[in-house]
Amino acid sequence: MHRSPFTVTTLGTGAALPARGRYPSSQLVNVGGGWYMIDCGEGTQERLRAIGFNFQRIGHIFISHLHGDHYLGLMGLISSMHLMGRQAPLHVHGPPELKEIIGLQLRASSTYLRFPMQVHAIRPESGTVLHADERVVVSALELEHRIPCTGFLFREQPGQRRLRPGRVGEVPQFRRNAVKNGEDLVLGDGTRIPNAELTLDPPPPRSYAYCSDTAYAPALIPFLQGVDLLYHEATFTTAMASRAKETMHSTAAQAALIAKEARVGKLLLGHFSSRYKSASVLLDEARPIFPNTELSSEGSEFRVGG
Repeated sequence: MHRSPFTVTTLGTGAALPARGRYPSSQLVNVGGGWYMIDCGEGTQERLRAIGFNFQRIGHIFISHLHGDHYLGLMGLISSMHLMGRQAPLHVHGPPELKEIIGLQLRASSTYLRFPMQVHAIRPESGTVLHADERVVVSALELEHRIPCTGFLFREQPGQRRLRPGRVGEVPQFRRNAVKNGEDLVLGDGTRIPNAELTLDPPPPRSYAYCSDTAYAPALIPFLQGVDLLYHEATFTTAMASRAKETMHSTAAQAALIAKEARVGKLLLGHFSSRYKSASVLLDEARPIFPNTELSSEGSEFRVGG
């Protein structure tokens, strides 16, 4: 059965600074044709152009925290949206201080945006719903970092029930939507046909979790339980565990442990330190613990769920 798209494109996978062909953090999430951005480090516009994406399609931007490698590309992107004549509303979700930062830069340049923009203050409280629309519910994940840092859980809205192939002809066209929404079918003579006889369960909703930046945080596990795809930072190898602890980042092994304990479908590693010429050393460390692990890379697209 054909399902609507649910994909993640990793635009930037480096930690702290652009180096070794890796850009600072940014991702593009597509849920059923709705486009959402997570973080917006330097060079994000360039990466969007490199993959041929029209960034005016982005409706919501989620900023995890106010370290520069996660948001310093935001004003440039907003400015380009303005210069290119955007009219659709834009929603930016981020730490409370972000509204002041954006406002200051707009005032300093006497820029009056051509489109409506709302900046929503968020706090890292796991389970708190940050945004919901007809496609997806986005909730917060409380990460452990040097400053307040929010992860994001994207959970697909449940789909409609499906008409059983052999029973479609029994349901009048004008009643099909109601039946797909779970109603019984009542015929003209008063006969009631239970919904379960006419429909099949919809596919289970898919889910994606973004966890960067964070120290090893087992408290996340209940909120990550069973997600289809988990992106978890893996800044260092275990050989640098003391440095990871000092900077409140994770090792690849720690990311894999979280994935294993949460029984996720797939683990995607990212936020790689520039000390590693190749991120393969991080993959080699994670896979013995959680075999279904992949490395994120600039411009790569990953499917969420089946």
